[in-house]
Amino acid sequence: MKPPYEIEDMSQIYSPGLVIFRDLLVHNLHEMIRIAGGPDRLCPHCKTHKTREITKMQIELGIKSHKCATIAEAEMLCDVGVEDVFIAYQLVGPNVRRLIQLMDKFPQMKFATIVDNPDALEALSAAVNAGGHELDVLLDLDTGMGRTGIQIGPDAIELYEMTLSLPGIRPGGLHWYDGHNRQADYDDRKHAVDECWFRFTGFRDQVLLNGLPVPRVVTAGTGSFPILADKGEPNVQLSPGTTTLYDAQMAELFPEMDFKPALGILTRVISNNREGQLTLDVGHKSCAADPPAGKRLWFPDLPDAVELQQTEEHIVVQSELASSYQLGDCLIAIPTHACPTSAVHQFAHVVSAGRVVDRWQIASRDRMLTV
Repeated sequence: MKPPYEIEDMSQIYSPGLVIFRDLLVHNLHEMIRIAGGPDRLCPHCKTHKTREITKMQIELGIKSHKCATIAEAEMLCDVGVEDVFIAYQLVGPNVRRLIQLMDKFPQMKFATIVDNPDALEALSAAVNAGGHELDVLLDLDTGMGRTGIQIGPDAIELYEMTLSLPGIRPGGLHWYDGHNRQADYDDRKHAVDECWFRFTGFRDQVLLNGLPVPRVVTAGTGSFPILADKGEPNVQLSPGTTTLYDAQMAELFPEMDFKPALGILTRVISNNREGQLTLDVGHKSCAADPPAGKRLWFPDLPDAVELQQTEEHIVVQSELASSYQLGDCLIAIPTHACPTSAVHQFAHVVSAGRVVDRWQIASRDRMLTV
């Protein structure tokens, strides 16, 4: 294997095994801070890595605000001392109670979440107030993704006004996640991001004119992160997640960005009976299955590899280099989508300067830790 995906001794790594290349990870973290203009302008999403160790590295670099999507991720962030935990997910049902339990367990932490519906806000207020807490609530706005968020307009302002009047709730600001802006052509993407941002700032200014506070704005997916960072807007925190470990999909879509795929899967040849083909032990139980079949992995040492089929425990690839590999030989596969790939592994081997130096638990891969 060519650097930077070289590992001197792979004999102790079970396959398929998750690998984090620490030197590339460190590069990515510093690049995030550089683009943002400082650690205080970041609120990175932990969904990509789900590890205590990477969170600690971010804290040591001065990143105090962290974003998550699940109660388990929030608890993991609290466990390592994150000061500002932002749950960017509208909580309903038993998860509201779990949030209160989390606030009880970590009373020194600052918590925030989002809403896009008055019923959800009222239920949240009742639970937080009954528990004797106060909670920052950000208004989740629909950026055009059509997934969550309230559409810009009078109803959105009315919902945000409710955060001033309901007990236990504080107006926390606005959430504007434009994850759909991932156009491969940079000019097309910048135009789309700018257009979205123009609509957002018009709404934000209307909120301010109505006398409502906007303490912060949490915004940006990976594609829009550098573009929105350049806006120089005050009180904005940028919340990319994939940039931490990156993946093959982002590297292909955004070649202008200087992030490096730092997450890989070590896989071994388990069959080579067919000419020009290799069968490897990296099935769709060990990598993200949401990209279409045939586009789930990139092999740095097999640049011509074509995925012929993938099942639960196997992948068959075709390559002119297949004959140079024997049974048991190792390859590194870079996942197309990092976030759900990390979630299917219990731990990751950590490699630095070609050596395995540690093993990190994927701590919040489960939906529940203790709360």
